[in-house]
Amino acid sequence: MIATERNFLAYLDEMKIITILLPLSYHHGLSSSFIVSDDIQQFPLTIMEKRQIENKMKYICQLSEEILFGRQYWILDEHGGKTDLQIGAVIRTNSFDDKFYYNGNDLGVTYGEKQTQLKIWAPTATGVKLKLRPPGSQFSEILKMKREDRGIWSVTVNGDLEYYHYSFLVHVNLEWREVVDPYVKALTANGEHGVIVNLAKTRRPKINLPIISNPVDAIIYETHIRDFTIHPSSGVNHKGLYLGAGELETKGKDSSPTGLSYLKELGITHIEFLPVHDFAGVNELEPNKDYNWGYNPLHFNAPEGSYSTDPANPYSRIMELKHLIDQIHRSGLRVIMDVVYNHIYIRENSSFEKVVPGYYFRHNEIGLPSNGTGVGNDIASERKMVRKFILDSIQYWMEEYHIDGFRFDLMGILDVETMNLVKALCDSIASDTIILGEGWNLNTPLSQERKAIIANQAKMPGIAQFNDRFRDSIKGSTFNLFDKGYALGNEHYLEAAIELLTGSIGFNKKGHGLFNEPSQSINYVECHDNHTMWDKLLACHKNTDDSSRMKYHRLATGMVLLAQGIPFLHSGQEFFRTKQGDGNSYRSPDSINQLDWDRKSIYKENVEYMKSLIQIRKTYSCFRMRTQAEIRSNIRILPYNSPVLGIYFEKAKVIFIVNSSSLEHRITLPEGEWSVLANHEFAGISTSKAFKVGEIIIEPISLNILVKK
Repeated sequence: MIATERNFLAYLDEMKIITILLPLSYHHGLSSSFIVSDDIQQFPLTIMEKRQIENKMKYICQLSEEILFGRQYWILDEHGGKTDLQIGAVIRTNSFDDKFYYNGNDLGVTYGEKQTQLKIWAPTATGVKLKLRPPGSQFSEILKMKREDRGIWSVTVNGDLEYYHYSFLVHVNLEWREVVDPYVKALTANGEHGVIVNLAKTRRPKINLPIISNPVDAIIYETHIRDFTIHPSSGVNHKGLYLGAGELETKGKDSSPTGLSYLKELGITHIEFLPVHDFAGVNELEPNKDYNWGYNPLHFNAPEGSYSTDPANPYSRIMELKHLIDQIHRSGLRVIMDVVYNHIYIRENSSFEKVVPGYYFRHNEIGLPSNGTGVGNDIASERKMVRKFILDSIQYWMEEYHIDGFRFDLMGILDVETMNLVKALCDSIASDTIILGEGWNLNTPLSQERKAIIANQAKMPGIAQFNDRFRDSIKGSTFNLFDKGYALGNEHYLEAAIELLTGSIGFNKKGHGLFNEPSQSINYVECHDNHTMWDKLLACHKNTDDSSRMKYHRLATGMVLLAQGIPFLHSGQEFFRTKQGDGNSYRSPDSINQLDWDRKSIYKENVEYMKSLIQIRKTYSCFRMRTQAEIRSNIRILPYNSPVLGIYFEKAKVIFIVNSSSLEHRITLPEGEWSVLANHEFAGISTSKAFKVGEIIIEPISLNILVKK
């Protein structure tokens, strides 16, 4: 509720600058003087500038001394008019950041059986209260919180508050707002209230896995908790849930493994889950009625409830997600968490905006929220307490849930310094944590040199980025369904394909490549976004038979698995996943998004082929070289005619040959006797027939790996 009627408006825009707006309908917008008062003392403002803007007169005024945050101030004009001094653009100044940066690690709830402490950062608030409701009660207790240094408000409550619902009441600009704790870790259904829990009850010892010495040793498999097991043939009991994704020994109709056991057999190293932090778009109490990928973040430090067996029980989602992660670790695999720190679902309703209005989000040159994300708001990661929140959140997920890596959605919205601090933090906890992100250059008001984009990859050497050049050159443009890349028969992409298979480091160029090192390149042709590759093939190879489409698909996926860099597979890609032509299935039904485990049985030969290519990659280190220098000194491009591509790994004595055309080609092998590891129909670490030096025929639409005997 607004406590007073405002004759005009006044904003604190810098520590000593107040902007006053007088409507022309109010004394023609004119006043020769202004006074600032806190009801105890008052002092005059110095008018520095006056100009008319539309139907208002704008005054820029200077304070003789800084105001005290947390205290209510009023502005009086010469006519006796009065308005409250609102917190304006000052919150986006460096001086504000410096004054109120808090480096403590105790924001949110610090639970104890005898007493619990609650803290919130709200430097612009003139009052903060804690609202507590005992479990099962309809009545809440309101407790005043004490303002401390750096804009912190704190209260300690005696007794055991386990299961208590809580929220904060924050008074800013004469308005009380009820807000869920930004640091909340446990929730009621649909994230309506925070819940105080004893996290010690949920803790499990970390299952340690062998260190991954370099990110290029990783093979990432992206999936969605619900998609992964919801299909009737998944063989899973808890379909679509955390527990289902963690079930072992599940089998499909053909009695072959599905789910987590299948992924262990497939040979991938990391499962990347689409967002599992609390998001909007699905009613947690009726989860089967809605579907959403999860890019509508609500609460960043609490798991999504629609994937739990009991969303109303605040412990359920926590314990079941931890159980899933444990099961994955017991299977020898790792977990990458897709995180969406670039935006919030609805800015005006978010905890961030309610607690410190205007601080957590970027604003454009006219003061409106920027929209580089396309969803109405951009998180201002460059601000100290926003950056701290991201770092605190990452640390929490690693230490509390044992997450092994993070995929940053729309990473280009975030800033370079924040991302490097994320990497340093993760390395301090676990040296083989993988950080990857979407380095797209988006229109957010952050200077180009500060954006965490591909163009700035040299400033973030430890962070991998999705290689859209690989995607669009090997498969064909994602944004032109009918464009064909090299693997789909377009030989015009031959030179690009050579560059991409050699790590996107500028192998054939005197200058730099897209990346400085292969470990920065996430190689992919398919992910949850846009059409699956199978659906693209149905469109751009409309008059081709399924047998040929499968060859093109196999070739493109094989190139992902054998290129220098980090391979990334979309779940079901190995059995020709289809979304029935849906190119943006973020809220499409299960019938579109589900992982169809029957296709795994139907296309088991392709699954086995991909499994074998994964084995080859793991066995032959020439397919996962660590550095640009190693690639340059070990790879020679063989002089074959277009569209045949030949790569010779000199130290390993391995040849990798690709023929993306629909015709067979005759080529000459280097001197020696060569055995086949893979061709158009076979792949494995056990060699097949041998060839003497001379000409051989390379089958249409095929990849071939030969090793010197």
